Amino acid sequence: QEGSLCAQHCLNNLLQGEYFSPVELSSIAQQLDEEERMRMAEGGVSSEEYRTFLQQPSVNMDDSGFFSIQVISNALKVWGLELILFNSPELGIDPINEKSFICNYKEHWFTVRKLGKQWFNLNSLLMGPELISDTYLALFLAQLQQEGYSIFVVKGDLPDCEADQLLQMIRVQQMQRPKLIGEETAQSRDQRLPRSDVDQAIEVNHPFDGTGMLDEDEENFQRALALSRQEIDMEDEEADLRRAIQLSMQGSRRSEFLDSLPQNVPQSPHTSQTDSLSSEELRRRRQAYFEKQQQQQDQTLNLHDKPSLSSSTLEADPGGDMSEEDMLQAAMNMSLESVRNHLNTEEDK
Repeated sequence: QEGSLCAQHCLNNLLQGEYFSPVELSSIAQQLDEEERMRMAEGGVSSEEYRTFLQQPSVNMDDSGFFSIQVISNALKVWGLELILFNSPELGIDPINEKSFICNYKEHWFTVRKLGKQWFNLNSLLMGPELISDTYLALFLAQLQQEGYSIFVVKGDLPDCEADQLLQMIRVQQMQRPKLIGEETAQSRDQRLPRSDVDQAIEVNHPFDGTGMLDEDEENFQRALALSRQEIDMEDEEADLRRAIQLSMQGSRRSEFLDSLPQNVPQSPHTSQTDSLSSEELRRRRQAYFEKQQQQQDQTLNLHDKPSLSSSTLEADPGGDMSEEDMLQAAMNMSLESVRNHLNTEEDK
């Protein structure tokens, strides 16, 4: 868009050609002003209303390049086209069945038109046309109305254009949404910043080759897919972390169990102390130690009114309401019983 001539660009984007210039639109606006002045003069050129009308600026155009809906409507009449308010309840207009719309908010006009079998936002404030999917069209227009836009349906046959003929045969996809005019600097700055994992995933799935465009629904799907992959990776990492914590706790408990054993008890039958002692002496020392341990445990359990724990108890209630201390004690008892049985077997031999 050049200057504030959005009405001129709106009409030319609708008709897909350089059909109107600012001079031609100004001529239509002046003609409308003259018609209004003549109607006001019918009430008397000396009336207060007529003098007030002459002092007011034109409502059909201004110095910035703005043109009124009357100017746009009269310009379209040359092509046999008519404007109808979109939200007229008596019409019951289905936007998907129309061909084009003209939208206005305050002093800005732009066109939404169907070319071939696809819809495009031809806002002259954008760097290029914006593809609108069929499913998104009604939502797009409803959003404009909510923001205060007035929307008009263009009725009639639009002139033939090359874009419409070409898009009757092919469909386009939009890889990147057009930026607003003046955002080139901001866009180049963003390109120097590191991109997010989601944007990189989208580019990997749909590399931009400059030949087409990606539909908005497809783009949203790719973003959702990339986000879901991130969530799966996070869940996997959390599962690995939980497993690591469990293994660490198991290792901690095993270390506590080993530390609870007396240091003078041989951990392996091949230590140097075992080699210097006879088998009979070693058996007696172990038997004395185990009997002493069993007495201490029985006394401790009797003081706390707790039943003694054995391998049969552990098997009958594996991890029911037992605390970690009870489970550790049961494991120690099982180990002691196993060693005692082994020693008895060795003694019998």
